[in-house]
Amino acid sequence: MADARRNVLVVEDDADLRRMYRVALTLAGFAVREASDGHHALHQIDQQPPDVVILDIMLPTLSGLAVHQEIAAHAYTRHIPVVVVTGSEMNLDHLDVPCILRKPVSPESLVSAVHNCLASGSRGVGA
Repeated sequence: MADARRNVLVVEDDADLRRMYRVALTLAGFAVREASDGHHALHQIDQQPPDVVILDIMLPTLSGLAVHQEIAAHAYTRHIPVVVVTGSEMNLDHLDVPCILRKPVSPESLVSAVHNCLASGSRGVGA
């Protein structure tokens, strides 16, 4: 499988959802790392940039919008595709992301979005 060694960072404050996303993505052949808040996510991205980020918008301490802005602001991370997963009803058309999924998200639709994001050759945010 082409994506077998692709690294995914799941940024989600809900532990049950994070676990479900991790299991679905691991079964699909991805290497998965997790972050429960925006600060932890930025630290992980800085230490080892992933191939794609699954990003919840409503996070404690530092919002997903702020994380997205940080990813977009740096040359070494702006190529990373971001898949936004949110339960919010806010208009997110202004976000330069390849995919926005509204909760509830099935494991199949999450895996499909990640595959599509990587296959499309998306250069990520602000690219």
